[in-house]
Amino acid sequence: MLARGVRSLRSACPVCTASSPPSSSPRFASTKASARPSSIPAPVLDLAHVVAHPDTVKRNLAERNFPFPADQVDHLRAMELEAAELRKDLQRARERRNAVSSSPKGAADATNARAEAARVKKLVKELEPRLAGLTKSIQALALQLPNVSHPDVPVGGEERARLVKTLGPALPSSSTQDPPADPARDHLALSSPANLGWTDFPSSSLTTGSSWPLLLNEAALLELALTNYAMSVALSRGFTPALTPDVVRADVSERCGFRPRDGDAQQTYFLSDGESTSSLCLAGTAEIPLVGMSAAQTFRADDLPLKHVALGRAFRAEAGARGADSRGLYRVHQFSKVEMVVVCAEDQSDTLLEELRGIQEEILSGLGLSLRVLDMPTEELGASAHRKYDIEAWMPGRGKWGELSSASNCTDYQSRRLGIRYRPSSSSPAASPSSAPSTSTDRPAPPPKLAYAHTLNGTAAAIPRLIVALLENGAVLEPGAGGKVSRVRLPAVLRPFWLGRQGGTERRIEWVAEGEALRQK
Repeated sequence: MLARGVRSLRSACPVCTASSPPSSSPRFASTKASARPSSIPAPVLDLAHVVAHPDTVKRNLAERNFPFPADQVDHLRAMELEAAELRKDLQRARERRNAVSSSPKGAADATNARAEAARVKKLVKELEPRLAGLTKSIQALALQLPNVSHPDVPVGGEERARLVKTLGPALPSSSTQDPPADPARDHLALSSPANLGWTDFPSSSLTTGSSWPLLLNEAALLELALTNYAMSVALSRGFTPALTPDVVRADVSERCGFRPRDGDAQQTYFLSDGESTSSLCLAGTAEIPLVGMSAAQTFRADDLPLKHVALGRAFRAEAGARGADSRGLYRVHQFSKVEMVVVCAEDQSDTLLEELRGIQEEILSGLGLSLRVLDMPTEELGASAHRKYDIEAWMPGRGKWGELSSASNCTDYQSRRLGIRYRPSSSSPAASPSSAPSTSTDRPAPPPKLAYAHTLNGTAAAIPRLIVALLENGAVLEPGAGGKVSRVRLPAVLRPFWLGRQGGTERRIEWVAEGEALRQK
């Protein structure tokens, strides 16, 4: 039972035709020194920035319009300073206790020694629970902070997004104004049972509820083709395929930064036994289990980066909460998504973000859509994102640009919360200065200190919105037939992945060569 709750291939099938991976994966080879723990360690958060630069932290919150009160930054800072003093006091008390217990005692001062030992023991017992309680409060508050924004990220709301580039055919409009909406190309009307019969929202509403899509006929085949096409490109770029669970621990989801951003909007479906909500929830994205699979592990620098791509079902409880723009397939409670995740050394993440964006551009550019790439502003960054690129397609039925994919660099935000570390090479910038090669001839240099990995994620294919974009652009309407669709133009890059060709399922499909616009003039 589900309970909704809120927590603040361009050729044949890629899996069949891709070259076989090495017999031993780096992710397993990197942890042979010790057994993997059975649980995820407590988050290790770096609060030095909060203590030293509280005003910078407050400015980051304001620029992101993040729901974390500014006065709580001061409260967090005060608690951390108090905890620092308690740690010093406790360390001194423990040192004194050890000194008293190990010092030689004659008969004359035995009584004084016992009294001193009792006093120090009592002090340690008082300080330890105080520090533990304060540390727990600090962590609960600090976990709610978002990542720091990249200095080049535009400040403000969605309208401040910076245009990086455009791809695909140009829109039939002036340089300053987008074309008006074309109601005849609304995907809900085109895909309805009375037209193409690609969707049946009345039936799915009856069996499940609103905003749970039911895909039929060519739409079902289109989902499979898009999935395998996106997987094929990711595999060709060195990603390892995965199929992840669609259920994750709520704690892992929260450590990845998935918290509500819209006040009372419900974002997560939690599992329930009918009486109480369990610690399990439905994943909002395959990013969560993909990042989580590296939790509580320490990697060798030579094993990084790790690159995985997974097909997963994404569950979003807030679908349809934003009005008319969320109609139909654009925002739904459940959808298929191909997701890429990278775990890397900290000096690799900026470069790998550009690599992820390049893969997304390669996938989407093959579909004959008008696209734009945006550097997203601060208010559009999720809690974990340091920087994010979105790629949007023009959807003529909606009369709007619609997001198809995003790529984010999360730096060490997730890895600190999940215990994902690596041993930098001695030449890495992440190596501690204290680990520099020793000038002594008789003492080897110590190994570099462990560092927290950086994580990145990128959408390879979010299926429903791709179907919206492809249908609204590729539908060919019969003249004077009241919006009746005669055929749908689809990009030929999907044809190798199209099933059932012998059964005549292509009779309403016109394949369009790569580089040709789907939308006919």
